[in-house]
Amino acid sequence: MTTNNNVASPARLMAALRVENLLINFTAEFHRIWDNTGSSSKPGSFWRPTPAPDLLPGYFPLGDLAVAGRDNINEQRLVAVVCEGDPGDSPAGLGKALSKPDDFELVWRDKGSRANGDCSVWRPIAPEGYVALGLVCSNDRSKPSFNAVRCVRADLVVACAVGSLIWSDKGSGADQDFSAWSVNPPPAPAGAIHFAPGTFVGAGSHSRPTTALAAYALRVPIALQIDTPPALPALGGHAPSTAPEPAKVTQIAWLPWFAVRDPELQAAAQWRTSPLYRLERTDQYVLVGHGHNTGTARRAFKWKASRIQSVVDLWNFTRNTSIDVGVTWQNSAAALQPWISFSARLSDGFAHSESTANGWTSGTDADVIAMVDKGCFVALYQLQSTYRLLREDGSQVASELGYTDIDSLQLVEYLTADEPPMAAQAASATAGQVNTLTDSAP
Repeated sequence: MTTNNNVASPARLMAALRVENLLINFTAEFHRIWDNTGSSSKPGSFWRPTPAPDLLPGYFPLGDLAVAGRDNINEQRLVAVVCEGDPGDSPAGLGKALSKPDDFELVWRDKGSRANGDCSVWRPIAPEGYVALGLVCSNDRSKPSFNAVRCVRADLVVACAVGSLIWSDKGSGADQDFSAWSVNPPPAPAGAIHFAPGTFVGAGSHSRPTTALAAYALRVPIALQIDTPPALPALGGHAPSTAPEPAKVTQIAWLPWFAVRDPELQAAAQWRTSPLYRLERTDQYVLVGHGHNTGTARRAFKWKASRIQSVVDLWNFTRNTSIDVGVTWQNSAAALQPWISFSARLSDGFAHSESTANGWTSGTDADVIAMVDKGCFVALYQLQSTYRLLREDGSQVASELGYTDIDSLQLVEYLTADEPPMAAQAASATAGQVNTLTDSAP
């Protein structure tokens, strides 16, 4: 997909992703370093991110871009740029997040390509404890400026595999062969995002590299805001309340724009108007069943616990937003931002996938049994969660997604009319007496 050429430049400083003392932002402004006009190879060009100093002061590229084509890419692409943050946000002893390279190593010269202009491609040599995430180009045979790129502290990145071919000089007649390749981040662990900033790696051949090239992606934790969960309902007599239990926003996961598909916004508009999306989880207790043991002995009560999750709803939510709750999701060929490859996964506690993600695909009811002492009135509750994806302005993206946690069954007791109710305390004491027997037939 391409972004709108007519989108106006932002009039405010853009919110940054913060990872310890590393600040990450994005730019849609580039300077053309070189293109292969005059050469017989397929059209190709190299571009340098040029973050606007008034909007992104202190930001540097992580490397240049290789593009299959010669068209102007300004306002057509977005790539990550970085800035040094507050040193106090870094763990003690780890030092600055960014560093200039110590030197540059020549990767390719276009000598013999018959292109109208000269070009050379260089690999930054990072100081100890840092890595380079991309290559840097020159429109002559000299080394680039040391301010053309920044290297990143090694603990803030993750090693990657080589992705797909971007461009090669095949057919150019250059003395050396060269090909530029994208980077594929590995699957992210729970609560994190791995993303390649849009840079490239280069090989001295026209075929896929058979030996591992040094390739890296940035590691970004998914910011999670957690509030206290809703209180377990209490019984005031031999009947549960007829009013629904109040719902409460208990967790919010903050997702960067590039990890979200927004059906109503193009990539540049996402970055400019909603750099962060919030995925809200609202929890409430719902009544499964209740009963009063008026007999003279302990007896079993049986109820059916229903689930609100639906495979169809989950599929629709994932298709509309790209977010796959409970498992790792990645951008695909149909993603809104194919130049920033990523993998992401919500934290297990947020996604109700601490033990397994299969709960999201199981919409069948479950039979539940509880042993109740004589004279006791009981009510059985389970936790129900609703997920909503919101833009920065509070508008909602796609439809809501529901989940019923079958492992959250809580039994609340009321003993007699002469004794006070035993809510949370009783629930804890009787939780072991509540059992899920079998999944019922659909």
